[in-house]
Amino acid sequence: MGCLMWNRLRLYTQHESTAKKKLGRSLQFRLTSRCFALRLCTMKPILDTPYLSLVPKTDLHVHLDGSLRIPTLLELADKQGIELPGTTEEELNQNVFKTHYTDLPEYLAGFQYTVAVMQTPESLERIAKELAEDNLAENVRYLEVRFAPQLHTSNGLSHKEILEAVTRGLRTAQEKHNQSEAVRSGKELPFHFGIIVCALRWFFPGMSSYYANLFDVMPYAKEREVFAAASLELARASVALRDNEGLPIVGFDLAGAEAGNPAVDHSAAFLYAHRNFLQKTVHAGEAYGPESIFQALTECHADRIGHGTFLFNAGKVNSSNVKDPQRYVDQLTETIARRRICVEINLTSNLQTLPEMTSLSDHPLGQMIDQNLSATICTDNRLVSHTTVTRELELAVKHFDLTPSQVKNLLVAGFKGSFYPGEYNERRRFIRQVIDRIEHLEKTILETY
Repeated sequence: MGCLMWNRLRLYTQHESTAKKKLGRSLQFRLTSRCFALRLCTMKPILDTPYLSLVPKTDLHVHLDGSLRIPTLLELADKQGIELPGTTEEELNQNVFKTHYTDLPEYLAGFQYTVAVMQTPESLERIAKELAEDNLAENVRYLEVRFAPQLHTSNGLSHKEILEAVTRGLRTAQEKHNQSEAVRSGKELPFHFGIIVCALRWFFPGMSSYYANLFDVMPYAKEREVFAAASLELARASVALRDNEGLPIVGFDLAGAEAGNPAVDHSAAFLYAHRNFLQKTVHAGEAYGPESIFQALTECHADRIGHGTFLFNAGKVNSSNVKDPQRYVDQLTETIARRRICVEINLTSNLQTLPEMTSLSDHPLGQMIDQNLSATICTDNRLVSHTTVTRELELAVKHFDLTPSQVKNLLVAGFKGSFYPGEYNERRRFIRQVIDRIEHLEKTILETY
């Protein structure tokens, strides 16, 4: 009997102790939740502070040939004897680089002028340097610049010469910043960059001498076979120049008109990149439906998706093989979420090039955030869209009523989703520095006491 009573007493004591621990945890959770809610209540509205301009940012989707300074474009055109549809910044903005465009062809019209002045090593180096400087000025601390080297061969430049010139420009800006006292003392974050080479889904001989020569030596090939050959050769060049010359080529991309030019045509190039440890991103779902994104993942082994604007649009699924479009979209979205495939969001350019999007409130960014997808804010083309990373973040906060926590997620997703050129542990340390800086700015700028 004594043993039985002792066991009951012991069990009661253990139960009481467990109950107290549970009560303690519950109380601690309630207090933590209330403190967090109080912090949110005392935070200043993000747009009423300099937070977005000061916080460290990335731009993982910015085209070099769409991001020139207009004074530079005017100066280079004058030196090279290239005629522009205007002789002043005001005239170029009125005639070419507008705030609103009727459609994608009008949006792309300005590239014929920017690419024309980017045919020498000097101009490529200068434009790359200025792009890095412009990003540094708004506290972008990691930048991935993308462009199509095969568009810059009209003066006989090789892939190597073109990519070396762009690297020199970016590195000049990087070294100036990273050697500053603020960075060396730890008060400021260092700046890092990578280059993404773009293959084109479609092109014609008049776009560059490289493409013209390719059509000449492949007179009996189908057009798609010529496009595929250009992509595969670019993939080979990118891997060789990264491995043999040490150029900071971090990714391989596919750009250009989606409709009628499926990514599967370029699968050999992406398989080559994949087998040689070159990371991949694909413009997909920008002007075509979810099937384009599906091809990017399954045929091109994409690690990231550029735009992804029509990811959720089951009405744009065209294949007769898809019996249940909504289920197809749900499964595609779930795959992107589970694999943490980062989506490169370009709000302004989407609004400017998609007639069906009448307001940024129509953009799927809000839905992506609600479904916890990995998404990062990018500019696409700083000149053509008259934008900056800071402005794109401001638009996101304004149109989707983002909380500081959601903004932080977008910022960190850019760093985590990057094709950072250094070793993994170095990348982790850099991201830790970034997160510490973001949290410091949250406390010093957004919170009041």
